[in-house]
Amino acid sequence: MLFKKLLLLSSLSLFISCAELQQVVNTLPTETGMGMDPSTIASGLRQALDMGIEKQVTKLTQKDGFYKNQLVKIMLPEELRKVDQGLRDIGLGSLADEGIKALNRAAEDAVKEATPIFVTAVKQITFTDAKNILLGPDNAATNYLEQRTNRALYAKFNPVIERSFSKVGADQIWANIITKYNSIPFVTRVNPDLTDYVTTEALQGVYKMISVEEKDIRNNISARTTTLLRQVFALQD
Repeated sequence: MLFKKLLLLSSLSLFISCAELQQVVNTLPTETGMGMDPSTIASGLRQALDMGIEKQVTKLTQKDGFYKNQLVKIMLPEELRKVDQGLRDIGLGSLADEGIKALNRAAEDAVKEATPIFVTAVKQITFTDAKNILLGPDNAATNYLEQRTNRALYAKFNPVIERSFSKVGADQIWANIITKYNSIPFVTRVNPDLTDYVTTEALQGVYKMISVEEKDIRNNISARTTTLLRQVFALQD
């Protein structure tokens, strides 16, 4: 019965306003044949996000967590691609590679600061949030988390990235790269803001990996490794 109601919701959403759709969402039962109550649904979604944070974000903090992960590896911004090519053209490809690695090392170091902010946001999920998330797309929970943490995480990450640049030696590496590039005859000199760029890229990498775990839980029954996850996500199957 609940499954049929969810299908009806999807069809109705094509024809009715957001306000009307919310009224329909609010008619979903607060209990199911499995004894599912509102707090249980919210708890299941919190657990799914916690799992994404624990399994995927933790991976990003390890050595090569960004650098060897093709989903989130930080490459050079467009304005620095000419720097990369310019160095390779004069036989300094290894220096160019070291520059990319340094950006990723800074991100790996900074992501360690994310978990407390995520934990706070996850705890604040209400049943109203949970209903909308459960009926949403494969990354609905991740989108919820991003909306509520992006600003706080940027403020937290930016100074950490700046410190991380020094900690992992990225500042010296890039000072050397920029000096070498700017000394090449006839090139336009560059002076990029790499702190802002790596902060933004690191944040997008974090959300992307959480969404990977969310999608797996939604679409792969074997990924629902607890009774709570199996119960709650069975509602959207």
